[in-house]
Amino acid sequence: MNRPQARNALGKVFVSELSDALDELRLDKSIRVVVFKSGIKGVFCAGADLKEREQMGEAEVAAFVHKLRSLMSQIATFPAPTIAAIDGFALGGGLELALACDLRVAASSAIMGLIETSRGLLPGAGGTQRLPRCVGVSLAKELIFTGRRINGEEAKSIGLVNHAVPQNQEGTAAYHRALEVAREIVPQVMELGGRAWDPPIPSCRHLPPSPYTSATLPVHICHLPRTHRPSPYTCTTLPVHICHPPRTHLPPSPYTSATLPVHMYRP
Repeated sequence: MNRPQARNALGKVFVSELSDALDELRLDKSIRVVVFKSGIKGVFCAGADLKEREQMGEAEVAAFVHKLRSLMSQIATFPAPTIAAIDGFALGGGLELALACDLRVAASSAIMGLIETSRGLLPGAGGTQRLPRCVGVSLAKELIFTGRRINGEEAKSIGLVNHAVPQNQEGTAAYHRALEVAREIVPQVMELGGRAWDPPIPSCRHLPPSPYTSATLPVHICHLPRTHRPSPYTCTTLPVHICHPPRTHLPPSPYTSATLPVHMYRP
């Protein structure tokens, strides 16, 4: 990945080109392993391109999010093993991209986090589903609720990455360790049912219509004013879709569908 002017931020063109590259690689039966690395020292992927998103209309944002989720699914279902070599910052969508890979190798100094909540957003490209599979539900909630950043050593200790290695002078330590891991992978592993342990990401679309199927809550993310710059994040309202299976054993009730103003305060 090499978009230096935007620190590999996931913009429309960048996502489309990466998706096209994966489609092309998928047809090459000689490929044994795919390693995702950055061509920019100190950065893996800075996440979604928020500057570009500010210029999009509502329909454009919806189309882009769909494309981004499709990209993550392409990675997660790729016919060969995939490894993310995290030699620098992997934030927001950048970490979601790494989570879509089968394995993750990080430099000890690399910084990772699903930081969307600190920007009045939510992880929207599979992070809320894939992070709990790596670190457990409780810890995943903590990392998402707080937007906390962790380094490679802590990521290894909680199971977010498979290996954490000291960074070298060139800034490519994780990439070289990823290549070592790639050489150890048994070529026939995917033919032996290598995707059998990857459950699909759940979707609300699979549930029948119900008052519980999709409830929209206006969640207010409130911050203290940021004096160094004007910001739209002072108080942001997010439509959060809460999905549940139908509850046929419950009688109709005023609690069937409720709108809750949830206030989250952070400095």
